[in-house]
Parts: sequence; structure tokens; C-alpha cells
Amino acid sequence: MYVVNDIAYAGAPREDMKVDQARVVNDYSMLVRFSSGETRLFDAAPLLDVPAFKPLEDKSVFASFQLDHGIVTWNNGAIDIAPEALYEKSYRYDIPA
Repeated sequence: MYVVNDIAYAGAPREDMKVDQARVVNDYSMLVRFSSGETRLFDAAPLLDVPAFKPLEDKSVFASFQLDHGIVTWNNGAIDIAPEALYEKSYRYDIPA
């Protein structure tokens, strides 16, 4: 248990998750390195059916992502995905030494 601003929380405190680096590796996939140091493979294809992510069908839009304070964004911030959601929807990826 820990206390912040006189509010008690269960578990242990953790740092906010952020994206440190990302790079597109094919049409709708990217390698993402998180603030934890872990690198994961994110496949955006399943999100393309969601209206908010529909513009990412254009591969040039998908490839033109930006990192904004540790969050992956597209279209000047009009589209984004929380680092926690990105982590949850990605797969462990071990980079060969």
C-alpha cells in the first residue's frame, strides 16, 4: 500500500509508462521501446476497423507518427494511443545481440 495526497492505494507505486522510441517495420507494425527498457512489436492492423484509427489505413499516415511526451500520435496529435494500451496490444520482441 502507498499514499499520495492523503489517498491510500493498493499495490506498489509505479512510474507512468512512456514510449522512448518507435520505428515502423512494415505496413502496419512498429517496434516500440518503452520507458521500462522493454521492446515490443505492435501490429496496428486490428485497430483499423475502429473509426478513430481509420486514417491509419493510409500507410504514409501510419509511417508519419510522432512521439509527443512519450505517446505515439498521428495527424498532429489528432490520433493517439496510450502507452499502456500500446503495451497491452503488442508482443514481446527480443532484439538479437
